[in-house]
Amino acid sequence: MNGQHREQEQVRLAVTLGDPAGIGPEVLLKALSQPLPGAQVTVVGQRSLLETTYEHLRRQHPDLPLADPATLAVLEVPTPLSTLTWGQESAATGAASFAYLETAIARAVAGEFQGIVTGPIAKSAWKAAGHHYPGQTELLAERGGAPRYGMLFVARSPHTGWILRTLLATTHIPLRQVPDALTPELLDQKLELLLGCLDQDFGLKTPRIAVAGLNPHSGEQGQLGREEVEWLGPWLERSRQRWPHVQIEGPIPPDTLWVKPGQAWFGPAGAIAHDGYLALYHDQGLIPVKLMAFDRAVNTSIGLPFVRTSPDHGTAFDIAGRGIASPASMKAALDLAVDLCVQRRQGVSQPAIAS
Repeated sequence: MNGQHREQEQVRLAVTLGDPAGIGPEVLLKALSQPLPGAQVTVVGQRSLLETTYEHLRRQHPDLPLADPATLAVLEVPTPLSTLTWGQESAATGAASFAYLETAIARAVAGEFQGIVTGPIAKSAWKAAGHHYPGQTELLAERGGAPRYGMLFVARSPHTGWILRTLLATTHIPLRQVPDALTPELLDQKLELLLGCLDQDFGLKTPRIAVAGLNPHSGEQGQLGREEVEWLGPWLERSRQRWPHVQIEGPIPPDTLWVKPGQAWFGPAGAIAHDGYLALYHDQGLIPVKLMAFDRAVNTSIGLPFVRTSPDHGTAFDIAGRGIASPASMKAALDLAVDLCVQRRQGVSQPAIAS
């Protein structure tokens, strides 16, 4: 998508700061050091936090590219945060990051913003502040009135240009709960979400989908687990009949599922892989995503009434305040959010993803 077209399709984008003690404010100032074509960006948080971060980083790294907080539009959110120590989460930082996101969601639901880009939060800080959500995705779905939603991770390879799209069937639950949580009904919902997203947001109407098995070797015909035999295999057959225009492959053994994506990501160019991957649990999908695209992947919430993207990294408390955090994933999240907003409004095909 070219810059001129994006300038004509200005979208209203909210960007939350995430946990104040993490790298969220830093990577945001770095990412916004250059204009974001096609967007009117509003930072949801506290201008004083941006100013403190800016001045601190300027003292450490005088030549570091940073957006001047004075040039940014800020939606001020009152919080109980009075002092800040980088790298030290607390109930106060958890309350602040929760308030930032809560405010952004309310404004997006009201139509003020078309998309939200969220900075990284610490779930433990949310819990300390009395907010018991598994993550930001669940709060976004609840407040956005989305009973069906999913976490899709998107990244464009800098080596070949191929786009990786991985949807998680289950997200933030303990591993021992995964087999019980997985049902044909749940996978119906996730596959519907994935196909709708590929059509609406990426212009792919006849995609190739890969579905992971649950057990080693996809159960080895029942020798290493019965889920594939008893319900996952039959569910796949019904899904192929339900969506005859879609090529659905699986259950693919989890240890070989990621061979083709790896080849498509690292090269040679033209290696054939699937358009979308349905992983059955968190680490099954995110270990390969982070191995290939740790600083480039974007977490995209699908099924919401507005666009939501997020950098695919955490608060990185260990390096917060040092000026060394990479803004690459935040830049990619901002860029993808703009393109998805434009697509949903205008029906434009294939979004650009920052490389």
